[in-house]
Amino acid sequence: MSSSATAIANGRDSGMKTLPGPILLLGAPGVGKGTQAKELVKLWGIPQISTGDLLRTNVSLGTTLGKLAKEIMQRGELVPDSLVNEMVAVRLQQPDTANGYILDGFPRTLPQAGWLDGRLATQTQALPVVAVSIRVDYNQLLRRITGRRNCPVCGTIYNVYVKPSKIDGRCDVEGATLVQRADDTEKVFVERMRAYEAMTAPVVEHYRTLGRFAEVDGDRPIAEVAAGIIAAVERLRAIA
Repeated sequence: MSSSATAIANGRDSGMKTLPGPILLLGAPGVGKGTQAKELVKLWGIPQISTGDLLRTNVSLGTTLGKLAKEIMQRGELVPDSLVNEMVAVRLQQPDTANGYILDGFPRTLPQAGWLDGRLATQTQALPVVAVSIRVDYNQLLRRITGRRNCPVCGTIYNVYVKPSKIDGRCDVEGATLVQRADDTEKVFVERMRAYEAMTAPVVEHYRTLGRFAEVDGDRPIAEVAAGIIAAVERLRAIA
């Protein structure tokens, strides 16, 4: 069995030992957080809860919360924590969250973290949030982002550093000229990293102080990173 297959098998075994509960998955731009969230959803059979998705869904469905959020966004203002909290509260009442869920983009601030912790503390059977951060070297992240090239026809993604096309600048499948997204530049990456670190540092410290925070090495194959996250959750659940 290959190392990746072994990691997936181990991950499935680990995932069956205990309920995952609520997991806050953290990671800087380019670490593969979205990919890992999908892996964990498959392994555990729990939903991924994204505040961005919740906002879009509520707005598109025209819910009371969605109408309020739309009015605020149309004024060019940020949706307040109180409204985001309400959307999350409604989502957490759905039965598919009973065994746990992957939190994506929430809690993003200390007040949100405090609200969520307080809400879970009032529920007898609810497990507390554990936070796991995917860590990748800064320079490696920069190469992942700035080296990314997309085929405008078939959508295939290449990387000039780690996964180049056979013919420089051309898609292997369509032969089309590869393009770089406007936000895949070093300038944009630096700003996104600054914003991420400023925003998440207090939340990370909050869960670290509570003994509910762990880091995993994200510079490994997808299955091995997933197995590392699962092992971290197992450790944190044992002491939380």
